[in-house]
Amino acid sequence: MSRTPPRLLAVATVAAVGLGVAGIAGPASASAAPVVTRAALDPALVAGRGANVNFLEQEAENAVTNGTKIGPDRTAYTLPAEASGRSAVRLQPGQYVEFTLPAAANAITVRYSIPDAPGGGGIRAPLNVKVNGGGSKTMTLTSEYAYLYNQYPFTNDPQADLLHPDWWITECACVPAATTPTPVITKPFRPMKFYDEERLALGRTYPAGAKVRLTAPKGTAAAWTVIDLLDSELVGAPHVNLLASNVLLFGADPTGRRDSAPAFEKAIALAKLARLKVYVPPGTYQVNRHIIVDNVTIEGAGNWYTTIKGKEVALDPPAPDGSVHTGVGFYGKDAADGGSRNVHLSGFSIEGDVRERIDTDQVNGIGGAMSDSTIDGLHIQHTKVGLWFDGPMNNLKVTDTIVVDQIADALNFHIGVTNSVVRNNFIRNTGDDGLAMWSEKTADARNTFDHNTVQTPTLANGIAIYGGEDNTVSANLIADPIREGSGIQVGSRFGAVAFTGKLSITDNTVVRAGTYELNWNIGLGAIWIYALEKNIDADIRVTGDHYLDSTYNAIMLVSDWPVKDLYSITNLHFKDIRVDGTGTSVLSARAKGGATFENVDARNVGAVGINNCGSFNFPPTGSEFAVTDLGGNDGGGTTGPWLAAWELPNTITCDDRPPVVVPPAPTQW
Repeated sequence: MSRTPPRLLAVATVAAVGLGVAGIAGPASASAAPVVTRAALDPALVAGRGANVNFLEQEAENAVTNGTKIGPDRTAYTLPAEASGRSAVRLQPGQYVEFTLPAAANAITVRYSIPDAPGGGGIRAPLNVKVNGGGSKTMTLTSEYAYLYNQYPFTNDPQADLLHPDWWITECACVPAATTPTPVITKPFRPMKFYDEERLALGRTYPAGAKVRLTAPKGTAAAWTVIDLLDSELVGAPHVNLLASNVLLFGADPTGRRDSAPAFEKAIALAKLARLKVYVPPGTYQVNRHIIVDNVTIEGAGNWYTTIKGKEVALDPPAPDGSVHTGVGFYGKDAADGGSRNVHLSGFSIEGDVRERIDTDQVNGIGGAMSDSTIDGLHIQHTKVGLWFDGPMNNLKVTDTIVVDQIADALNFHIGVTNSVVRNNFIRNTGDDGLAMWSEKTADARNTFDHNTVQTPTLANGIAIYGGEDNTVSANLIADPIREGSGIQVGSRFGAVAFTGKLSITDNTVVRAGTYELNWNIGLGAIWIYALEKNIDADIRVTGDHYLDSTYNAIMLVSDWPVKDLYSITNLHFKDIRVDGTGTSVLSARAKGGATFENVDARNVGAVGINNCGSFNFPPTGSEFAVTDLGGNDGGGTTGPWLAAWELPNTITCDDRPPVVVPPAPTQW
């Protein structure tokens, strides 16, 4: 075995000093106790659910500031709506927001928004950071990875005309291309994806009670700076592996100035030959293309220390798979070529350069097919999708990974992914589904999404299951989906195979969910079950979920209008559910079929408990959707018990767009 030379150990040791794991700064002055939240909630409300992370979340609206609180507001295309908890703080140049550390920390993450450039493309601006009045540092904020506009798949141009003038839009309640006179659309049209986040090593460890002040300096290029939250963390010492194939031995550049992709590939080749791991010491390494991994272990010093960073590179001609760009990413071999096996990736950050959504592009942080593999402790930012797996493949575990600021999904199991687990991961600010299983052509089967936190997807759902067999969604925390999605969606759509076997949705908490659906001009549910292309008739068990502060409905069941008499939702069972606050109903049924309810307790319900439209044929015998009361269904709201005897089994109570009654904030049950 080769042994790492002492000079390489010195590189790791020197780089570690930046996070200051050894020294404690001077005492902080006394201050009011800081407010620590999880998904902008009292942590007691979500105990045991979501990811167990190393950082503590503090919302800016709970901190000390001379700026202006914005929100709460859930109206799409607004800064408060995309903020965690639907509120934030706006700073003018010279203003500050100050957080009190709840525990010792040597690193922070700031979630923020600054304006776009007038013509799109983003700007950069400073944010000054002081702790206890000293230790001044400057973060460089950017809006280069924010700001999408218009209709899917969106554009970076705020002055663009409609991308699809032949589509129906709510703004004019019309199809513009077929409307005379042609409606005038306000520009920028449908701005979204306002936020980004930046991490900063403080250089030393500060104790609980220290004050972290963030100031938008006078003279900044940003007319305003919105601070959403601060995460504070005590980062440990870097991981060092002296008995590994070290990328520095092959010419990798830890300063990021030179391309390190060839050095990574040489280190991988040696590791496979000598049966070693690959080690990537602290530093930033430029990698502008895919690194193909198979039967190899690659470990960094920790995702605060080791960063693999790449530019997006145009391909001429495009790749056979349709990609017109490539970029940084670790990819298993294609499933058609047998896929990869025994891949283990841990302890580093992947930072991409993706600024527009091109669905044919393979510019994901992790991709390909990886069986019998593990991914642990990564931090992935600014790629298209954090982790996109094209199966068939089997037995993958993704754990303790952070995925933020994506153009599309955080993770997608696509085509025949089986016996795999996604556990204890933290996801924030995706441009599409946070976590998805998409059984296109071949079923995803026997997979589990467990104890993950998914926050603020700007489009679509927190967790989405499209077809598949015997899958489980358990103990996740999902908060603040923004537009055209729900906390949890079960969908027969996108060419997915039928649901078969059993789908278990257990002990999840969904908060401030149920967004506005542009195409239907109605509000959705915290959980949304959608029979668009096939019947949904597998055994679906929703047990122990909590739906808190739902913008519209808690539970929504839908078949689209063109297929309302073709497809139904049956064999659906809700048990031991808590609903604390709905803008409208507990259940909105817009499909034929039926479901059972047992021990579903509700309070602060804003409209009639059941909005039963069925499939909109309104026969004299009642709705085509049957509600079965198995007992223990208690509580309600402004109109009485949510599940009243007169509503059973299928009384038509159809109110397509009832007035929204904003519920009080959720509290302990």
